[in-house]
Amino acid sequence: MLMMLIRKKKMNSTAPLSSLLHSAQGIQELLDVAKKEVPVELWKFTPLVLKATAGLRLLPGEKAQKLLDKVKEIFQASPFFVRDDCVSIMNGTDEGVSAWITINFLTGNLNVPRKRSVGMLDLGGGSTQITFLPSSKTTLQTSPAGHLAAFQMFNNTYKLYSYSYLGLGLMSARLAILGGVEGKPLKEGEELISSCLSPGFKTEWEHAEIMYRVKGQKAGEPLYESCSNKVAKMLYKKVYKAEEVKDLDFYAFSYYYDCAAEVSLIDKEKGGSLTVSDFETAAKHVCKTMEVSPGDNPFLCMDLTYISVLLQELGFPKSQVFKLARKIDDVETSWALGATFHYIDSLNRLQY
Repeated sequence: MLMMLIRKKKMNSTAPLSSLLHSAQGIQELLDVAKKEVPVELWKFTPLVLKATAGLRLLPGEKAQKLLDKVKEIFQASPFFVRDDCVSIMNGTDEGVSAWITINFLTGNLNVPRKRSVGMLDLGGGSTQITFLPSSKTTLQTSPAGHLAAFQMFNNTYKLYSYSYLGLGLMSARLAILGGVEGKPLKEGEELISSCLSPGFKTEWEHAEIMYRVKGQKAGEPLYESCSNKVAKMLYKKVYKAEEVKDLDFYAFSYYYDCAAEVSLIDKEKGGSLTVSDFETAAKHVCKTMEVSPGDNPFLCMDLTYISVLLQELGFPKSQVFKLARKIDDVETSWALGATFHYIDSLNRLQY
């Protein structure tokens, strides 16, 4: 049995995991939740695991390791079952595979004969993943190195197309579109000027614990056109188009969901379905309004434009329909459940 610690008070979605890991109190609060949920007599049998994702993958190795060591020390002082690998940085492929397991389990498509599985799209802050089970031999034969992942779980072997693009999560993409460099602070007086921001708009934006000064360029070309050109240049030759995706059903979540909900493309609580074209239309509308005023979210034109261009670069036609869900049967559509299943299976294999 694995206890997945879920913070009752939702953290700011743009806050990096490192902000929580810096605080021993924050980790202890999560352990207190576990103690309330798990009967005392089962504490010593309940594995305690923390897996960090792109936020820590983007940090310098030494800094990330210090954070993980701090968490491990707290875990080892807890009454739960703790293995040497209890704290780790999850690689992007495992993150995508775990999310694929989650979504196919929740939709009833896992290990069901003659039932086609669904693909998964996850847009985080630091990375983005695409994962699906290929039905075409061409996909298996022509995919670039590192784009296929094989794993065993519950006596079944799976061979998935799964790839994680580190640096193309929404927050990292913002920085790249703005012209900044990951982990590199601006010089004194330096500003990032963007064609994706409202003309003349100025603000400070924090990413990965670095503060950037950003501003919109002077009015000129329509905002959407100039922004989409900038995004296309940033993404040029950075993602691979898998031809098969246009014939498969996909679920999308995380920032795909949040951005769609923000402009009412889907219900904020229930989710819904939309097309690539819906994202593009919303981007054009938001960018048009931001030519006059930055509105409540000055990055929304950039974010929606990035999403619509990214999906097309991944090989999805404008007519492609996606399902967006934050929860299915009251369970989060994230990598956590899939990672739990995989972890439990690994424990079972160690016993035999």
